[in-house]
Amino acid sequence: MKTSCFWTDDYPRPSTLTTGDLPKRADVLVIGGGITGLTAARRLARAGIDTVVAEAQSFGEGASALNGGMAIYGPKAPPEIVIKRFGDRLGRELWTASNAAIDRIEQTVEEEAISCDFVRSGSAELGFTRRDDRVLAAYARWAASDLEFPIEYVPSERLGEIVGSKRFSMALIENVSAGLHPAKYTFGLAEAAVRAGARLVEHAEVTAVEKQGGHFAVKTGRGGTEAGRILVATNGYTGTLFPEIRRGVVPIGSYSVVTEPLPAALAEEILPENRMAWTARRLLNYFRRTPDDRLLMGGRRNLQTDLDPAESARELRGRILEFFPQLGSYPVSHVWGGTLGATFDLLPHIGQRENVWYAMGYGGHGVPLATYLGNEVGMLMAGEIERSPFAEIPHPTRWFYRTSPWFLPLVAAAYRTLDRFGR
Repeated sequence: MKTSCFWTDDYPRPSTLTTGDLPKRADVLVIGGGITGLTAARRLARAGIDTVVAEAQSFGEGASALNGGMAIYGPKAPPEIVIKRFGDRLGRELWTASNAAIDRIEQTVEEEAISCDFVRSGSAELGFTRRDDRVLAAYARWAASDLEFPIEYVPSERLGEIVGSKRFSMALIENVSAGLHPAKYTFGLAEAAVRAGARLVEHAEVTAVEKQGGHFAVKTGRGGTEAGRILVATNGYTGTLFPEIRRGVVPIGSYSVVTEPLPAALAEEILPENRMAWTARRLLNYFRRTPDDRLLMGGRRNLQTDLDPAESARELRGRILEFFPQLGSYPVSHVWGGTLGATFDLLPHIGQRENVWYAMGYGGHGVPLATYLGNEVGMLMAGEIERSPFAEIPHPTRWFYRTSPWFLPLVAAAYRTLDRFGR
């Protein structure tokens, strides 16, 4: 078993991706070379703005290339809560934009000819208990009538159409969501940003930022530069260099395994419609078929970012066998982890203060939302749009959160208890 990401092993960084040295100056310095930063850089460069992307590691080493490759509808926050909190107009706009994020991926893939195994096969949320059945069936009725969102309740007697497992009792399915190969997508975005005119610099961790008159003096691992404006696009990897931004996003660990390739008939048995799937739990598991018909299983066992890979592999392998005992003879080939960013209101945010902008906080929905917010913040900074709903909502933090998310083990324990009792 390899302790490396399956996606980047399957599709390593292309030799055609051009990076260079840190220039002396840029109009905009984007900090972070994941989906958010690359999408924003592409948009800014296309508007004729001199843009540099500074990535602390190599491109493709962060969560943008390491995630499950699942572009799931909506934000992490339930839409009924979002509408109640922000009112009908803004709440529905946030919901609509979050779903349009998947359209944005499709449009970008087509415009830039990014070959990333994009497939709009929909999703399935899977329940276990009678309570799940009641809650999810009620949600399906409300979403269909109030949101006009095409979601369908699938009872137990039809569940074999969706998933080849006796562990689940029902499902909610929809056809808006999509899957893709996240390494191919991330590297494709990087090449698209370069084609648009952005400059990419790796191993350039930003270590200091100082406001000097009308510009910023920036120190990095590759030397110094000046920038007129800064975009912080680091999401779950946001450090303490920008403490107010850091206090609005909590880093959370997510871990994945894949099996060896499955026979086509068996892959079709476990997920007949090739949907992106997840469990109706707080500490959820998500799973899907990869383009080469492996089963990918992921999860957030206790939310921390530094779990032992071997322990994570054992637990996720156990989940595979719990859900799909027919896969007992197919071992796990890879285990890896990445860091996502969550906010206290479970919504992503765009913000800016004194020419420091940021976009982050996707809560596990980063493939579509990072694409959408990266594009939005790029257009805002370029003056191509005047507003975004994600810039109009307050960005909450908590008095007890300063630098370290010490509370995550407590939250995970509470979630585990509630999940155990089906609450």
